[in-house]
Formats: sequence, C-alpha cells, structure tokens
Amino acid sequence: MRTRTLTLSAALSAALLALAALPAGASAVAKPRSAQEGSVSAAALLAKVTSCSQISNGKYKSDDETSATIPVCGKNGAVFWKADMDVDCDGQVTAKCSADTDPWFQDDTAFHQSDGRPLRADSLPYVVVPSSSSIWKYTSSGIKGGGVVAVVYNGKVEYAVVGDTGPTKIIGEASYATANALGIDPDPETGGADSGVTYILFKNSQVSPIESHSAAVSLGDSLARQFLANN
Repeated sequence: MRTRTLTLSAALSAALLALAALPAGASAVAKPRSAQEGSVSAAALLAKVTSCSQISNGKYKSDDETSATIPVCGKNGAVFWKADMDVDCDGQVTAKCSADTDPWFQDDTAFHQSDGRPLRADSLPYVVVPSSSSIWKYTSSGIKGGGVVAVVYNGKVEYAVVGDTGPTKIIGEASYATANALGIDPDPETGGADSGVTYILFKNSQVSPIESHSAAVSLGDSLARQFLANN
C-alpha cells in the first residue's frame, strides 16, 4: 500500500486532459458492475454501526495531509471503521495495475494466493489494513489475512478479503476491484472516494483459498447475518 498525495489541482488537470483526449460522445469512466452481494442489505449493516465503541488506542488519518479523526470501533464479532477509499493496485502486474498505471505501484501484497503469488488487485476485491502499531494491532482483534470484510458504499455491499497492509497511521484503502464493484472510480492515481465508505471486518474469519471471491461472498453473507443477529 502507498499513500495517495496528489493535490486537487493536479487531479483536476489530469481529469481535464483525459476528457480532452476522449472521442466525441465517449464516457470518461466505465460503468462498473452491480455490487449488491448476498442477502443482507447495506441499510441493515449500517444500522448496526451507527455508534462507535473505540478499540484503537488512537485515531487514524485518511491521507497524509489530513487530521487523525478515524477510530477503529468494536462490535460483537466484528470491528469497523468509516473512512475514504484510496485505490490499491499492488500485487500482480496486469494491464490495469502496473508501474505504468500507478505511480505508487508495488509488485507484492502482504498476503498471497494459494499458489504463492501476490494477489491480483484488478480482479480480487481486497481491503488494506494498517500495519500493527501502538494505535492498533489488527491481529489482536482477530483480524487476519484472508479475513472477510463487508465494504458498504452508496447503498451497495461488496464482500472482500483482508489482502494487504499499509502505513501505521493511515486507514481507508481497497483494491481496484473493490472500488470498481462499488461504482467508485478505480483509477489508482486519480480515483477513489473522499468519504462515505464503511468497512466491517469479521473477527476470526478466513477465506480459503484467499483468491476465491465466491467463497468470500458465501462466507461473508453468513457472517453478515450473524452480525445482525448478535448486535
């Protein structure tokens, strides 16, 4: 994971240049697929995370230049936070994720596929957790690589896995595939969402193999229903 530090003016300039290069009538952003996965609605999940019982020793920033205002909160069977979404393209080199498309690209992820290779960000929905620090140690909360995450945004639920770790003071990042599924611009340089993303991580869960999205959806739906019943 890396921190996105583009200024607003740079991002706007890049967007204007991209629009200028498009043929007449073309759309700047491809339409994402629908992301309502499983039987539990976004509204039902959000109704259970309206208040925060803070379990982190401090709070996180959403980006380098912001203040630390985001706590990690605890619930029965899960932890959660509400943040932005920066787009992580790290892992296997593909046409969509490489040093050519992402200035911060790294060809590895903290957790690997069953064949030992890094995860593939453009096809596997995964979430980045902060590396362990005095603020919060994710493993102490029952969170592990391959753990199931319900990512909620704009009325949609996307199930992902814990796939990478990031800076110790920043929170709010997920893979290209996660963003795309939720209707968020997945461009790792200029995309992402400034706010409104809820990440619910289910304790002591693990998808096997980690690269199976269908397994994440199946287990995630079951855990989400338990989460509603127990909170």
